[in-house]
Amino acid sequence: MPLSPSLWGGRPVWAEIDLDALAHNVRLLAARAAPARLYAVVKANAYGHGAVAVARAALEAGASALAVVCVDEGEELRAAGVEAPILVLGHTPAADAARAAALRLRPTVGSAELLEALSAAARRLGHEVPIHLEVETGMNRHGLLPEACAALAERARALPGLRVEGLFTHFAAAEEADQGFTRAQWEALREAARRLPWVPERHCSASASLLLDPGLRLDAVRAGLALYGYRPDPRCGPEVDLRPVMALRARVARVAEVAPGATVGYGRTWTAGRPSRLALVMCGYADGYRRSLGSRAHALVRGRRAPVVGRVSMDMITVDVTAVPGVEHGEVVTLLGRDGEERVDADELAALEGTISWEVLAGVAARVPRLYLRGGVAVEATTLTQRAPAAV
Repeated sequence: MPLSPSLWGGRPVWAEIDLDALAHNVRLLAARAAPARLYAVVKANAYGHGAVAVARAALEAGASALAVVCVDEGEELRAAGVEAPILVLGHTPAADAARAAALRLRPTVGSAELLEALSAAARRLGHEVPIHLEVETGMNRHGLLPEACAALAERARALPGLRVEGLFTHFAAAEEADQGFTRAQWEALREAARRLPWVPERHCSASASLLLDPGLRLDAVRAGLALYGYRPDPRCGPEVDLRPVMALRARVARVAEVAPGATVGYGRTWTAGRPSRLALVMCGYADGYRRSLGSRAHALVRGRRAPVVGRVSMDMITVDVTAVPGVEHGEVVTLLGRDGEERVDADELAALEGTISWEVLAGVAARVPRLYLRGGVAVEATTLTQRAPAAV
């Protein structure tokens, strides 16, 4: 059930993050990955859920380490007191080497320049920097072909202050029915690893592969989307009881009666065909509710579906509540999540937008407050300007 508006005194739009659902998902995925260890991927603000709170909850539930995409994301976690291993999956410029080393991050290295800079930083700091190398097996982004990867690994091995901890690749089509390409990538990584038997950790499996074929797990698994309760494809582990973690809710700012023929919003794209009651809801595309959802999506009001009408504005939408009796100013509207027996999930919104659930979740804007729930009670709230226990 949605929280009462009285529990949140801030902006009239917020995201609820169910830490119990997150912990449930982490435990399921960690058990499925075992004996491999589980990296909780918390890049992109934990796919929109809030990196710090999610990282803490994931580690508490059984994740062994975290993964981000850049040094800034790692620094956010360290500044919040998170001490677990943090793998930086993306490109790290050599100019960021000293910061990455000081933060005790585990950068992915793809150049001799970054190796040298990390080694120099490690010597100055007096501690070792673990690094990972990505083998190019078919994604064609920033991995290195096996020959070049082996050469860079040996070069790193010879430099003081560095330890090659991991070797990995990134699957290009892991959720597809035909697993031939994925298997070929897996074999290519294993072959590259045989040339570097002294590197202790190999990893390639992410949410799709962990759900479809746990046998690809190797030594570690990087789980992202599945942590947050969604599957990359319906065929990915339908038997696994994943629970969506995020709900997006907003309040009704006003309710207006309009006559037949009245139009709504920019461009006058929707016209009332009957006497209608329209609720102005304070969430728009600047909050992450896409403009393309106008006159296509449904919101949940009093546990019932109600159509979004007219164009989505930057800061608000209009919902036709004619068929939902008694809607008043201040009521809670669910744009993503469950209300009673009804649910709007990220897959539904993604299908309407012509995108994927990852983008729906990660697109929830930083200006949207996050409420973190345990046992249905808000235990923490974050806004653009502060993080504090929730006033409940």
